[in-house]
Parts: sequence; structure tokens; C-alpha cells
Amino acid sequence: MLEIALSCAIICNAVFIISNRIGELQINSGVADNELLYLATSSLLPDVNQDALRKQDIQLLASLPGVKAASSVNQVPYGGNIWGSDIRLDAAQNRPSIHATLYMDDGQLMQSFGLQVIEGRAFNADEYLENSAFDPNKIGPGVPAVILSRSLARSLFPDESAVGKTVYVWGEDQPPSPVVGVMNDLMAPGTAGTFANRYYSMMFPIRVSNGAYVIRTSPEQRESVLKAAVAALNRADPNRIIEQQSTLQQMRADFHQRDRAVIWLLLSVCIALLAVTAFGIIGLSSFWVQQRTKQIGIRRALGATQRHILRYFQVENFILTSSGIVLGLLLAYSLNMLLMSRYELPRLPLLYLPASALLLWILGQIAVFGPARRAAVIPPAVATRSA
Repeated sequence: MLEIALSCAIICNAVFIISNRIGELQINSGVADNELLYLATSSLLPDVNQDALRKQDIQLLASLPGVKAASSVNQVPYGGNIWGSDIRLDAAQNRPSIHATLYMDDGQLMQSFGLQVIEGRAFNADEYLENSAFDPNKIGPGVPAVILSRSLARSLFPDESAVGKTVYVWGEDQPPSPVVGVMNDLMAPGTAGTFANRYYSMMFPIRVSNGAYVIRTSPEQRESVLKAAVAALNRADPNRIIEQQSTLQQMRADFHQRDRAVIWLLLSVCIALLAVTAFGIIGLSSFWVQQRTKQIGIRRALGATQRHILRYFQVENFILTSSGIVLGLLLAYSLNMLLMSRYELPRLPLLYLPASALLLWILGQIAVFGPARRAAVIPPAVATRSA
């Protein structure tokens, strides 16, 4: 009973964690993962004109054969850089409404990422700012426009359209930015707990010059285009360091490496627990058969059929398994409460409890069937004599 209870508690929570991790692997980033390349560069020259270098690099990358679009970026999904800011709907708010991630658009980002504006409009050409000319800590004209993701827009303005509203992002000294459009959901970098919702993202018409670029190409040309891009950048500026070069799909695989490791680890634990439980039931049932040989013989002599003997052991196993399962379900709930308080795991859905109970009931009946079947076929005379 204790063995079954412990197995039930662990398997319930392990399967729940596995399902959550599988959900992480299948999450939609909002961008064309299988078409994007990422390059992070830096210059060895301290006085280089970053804005001029960015313009030169973008023109060079966009002209390469097979390139559909190229853009400078401040961050990408699955990347290490995380830009975030609080959002207020009123300058006098003491506490922000939401914390969201920031994507900076140089004019080609939406095309490079494969995003679409689903409400309102995209940025106008005269709304773009150079990052070097914008200082959020100084009073100025502010950022003239912002595009929100669908999830962020619904959360900020649940009962009305976000287009035409204003949000405060850069502090109370800066004027609010008008919302000109709503785009498809775009995933924020970082893990699931970095932001309250991983799709709380917004885009500003600010051109950043930090040496990071995304290139969009066809899936079959990714490797060749990546090599050509690195070679072209090095020819254009020999005083350059390529700090990172990768496909976004590979970055996604690296990002989820821990999730996959946890899944395989917990699957191994579940299989091991089920095997130990099954062999325990088989061993104990075989011991019961040996100890009750005389009892079996007497019952057979009094008219019990093989089916009666088989059902006897199966019912006995079902009662003991059920007692262990009831205790295990209580332990499973308690373990989930502990994991919620220590590791921010979501609450265990009630569906997992009957599913785990059914699994252990089936396992118990399968495990006891062999010993019970051997007991049922013992002839009455042999059973009585062997006792």
C-alpha cells in the first residue's frame, strides 16, 4: 500500500510537470523560426560610428542572394538579451499596470520576423528615431508611436480597441506614446516566469545600433546564407568580432534543452516506479499463492472453479491497491502544494488524480494476473498434499 501510495504521488506530479514541459516545447514564438538567422557582432574600434555601421551592414545583408529581409534588433525570442519596461495608463499611477518586453523596429523588423498588423497601422516613415538621438531620461518629444501585441492590448484595454489609446512607458517625464496598431502575439525572451505573460510585448520605431541582426531566408538556404553573411560582414569591417552566429531554430533547441532533459528524467523515474511497483505486486502475490496453497486446495475441493480463485486474488489486490491509491492521491496533492510554494509550479489539475488511479489499478491487475492464474490451475489434490 505504501509503495503504491508513493508511486501514485510521484507519478501524478511527474506527469503534470512533463505535460507542462511539452507545452513549453510546442509554444509558438510568433516569428518565422525556421527562416531566421541571428548574428551578434561588435567592433574593436572604440570610436566607430554605430549608426553608420548599422546602415552599411543592413544594406550589405539585404543584398545577399537568398535574403528576403534583414533588420537590426535589440533582442530576439530565445536570445540572451531581455529588454523590458513598465507600462502605465496614467502618468500619476503609483504602480504600473503591466510589465512588458520591448522590441525596437528599424523599419524592417516586422517583415524580417514575419509579423502582421491585425488592427490599426504600421509605423510611418517619419515616426522612426535613431537610438543615439533618444534619451528616455531627458524631457523631449517622446516616442511618437507604439504597436502592442494582441495579448498585451487585450490586457490593457479589455473592453475596447487599443488603437488610439496612449501608454506611458518611458517614465513620467516623457509624454505618452499613442498606440497606432496591434500585431500578432510576439514571444518575449527569457523563461516563462520572466513576464506575467510571455506574449506581453510592444514595438517602438527606434533604430538600435548594437551590432545584432536578424536575416530572413528560406529554410533550405539558411546555412549557406549564414556563411555568406559572416564572410560579407568581415570583409566590410575587418575590425569586427562575430560574437554569435546561429539559426533561430538552433537557438530554440538550445533554449529548450533543459525542458527536454527534465522530460526524459521524469519519464525514466515514472517507468522505474511503475516497474518496481509491478514487480512488488508480482512478488507479494506469488508469496500469497505459496502460503495459501492448502486454502486454495480446500476451496477447489469444495467446488470453487479456476475463475473463482482468479477473481479472489484480483479482488484482494484491487482492495489493497485502492487503499494505496487513496493515500497516494492525498500525498500527490500535498506534494503539489509544496512544489507550488517552492518552485512556482501551477496547481495540479484534478484530472490527473483519476488518471493516475486508473493507471495503477490497471497495473495492479496485470501484475497479479500471473500469480493468480498459477494458483487457479493448481489441482485440488496436489494443493492439499503440498500443504
